This record gives sequence, C-alpha cells and structure tokens, in this order.
Amino acid sequence: MIISNYKNAEKKDNPHGVTVHKLYDTEHAQVMHMELKPGDALKKHTTPVDVFFYVLEGEGVVEIGDEKETIKKDMLIESPAKIPHRLMNESDSIFRFLVVKVPRQTEQTKIL
Repeated sequence: MIISNYKNAEKKDNPHGVTVHKLYDTEHAQVMHMELKPGDALKKHTTPVDVFFYVLEGEGVVEIGDEKETIKKDMLIESPAKIPHRLMNESDSIFRFLVVKVPRQTEQTKIL
C-alpha cells in the first residue's frame, strides 16, 4: 500500500510558477496537487490528453475554450485534450485542486 500526503510529495517545477506537488505518476495516469495563492493564475495552455480538475479548497475561475466559470470546493471540471484552458484565483484565500491526466501524457503541454 502506498499512501501520499501532498505536504510531503515532491514539488514539481512548472512554467506557471505556482505550487505543484506530484501525488501520483505512473505510465498510465498522473495526479498533481496544485495551490494557487490569491492573484495566482495558470498561463493559458493546452494538454495533449483529457484532463479533469477536482476542487479541494477555496474558489477559483476556470476558463476552457470560450467558456469561463467560477468553481468551488467539491466540483469536478472536465477539460478536453488540445483545448486552451487555465485556472485563476481571483479570491482572497487559497485555491487548491487536483489535476488528473488519464492516460498519462507523452507529449509536452503547450503554453500559449
């Protein structure tokens, strides 16, 4: 049995300059824990695989293609492959979420 806690998980460098911990990374899937401080945002980008986000804490804004919505704790958001997307924290508190990629991507994420 393997049990992971994001606080002890490996920090991952990323082009967004935000806090990312690698929770799960196999040849089949990848799960990252992301934390956006107030005012933080991911750069608009595309991924070569479908992704979903699961909100753990706080409130943020997700933009996928031409759609933009406020998201909150316990919401799951689907983001199709190759569609530009980003998440932003426009609140005054921490926004934490999981990023799940299945299957695990083999091509690089493209920053737009």
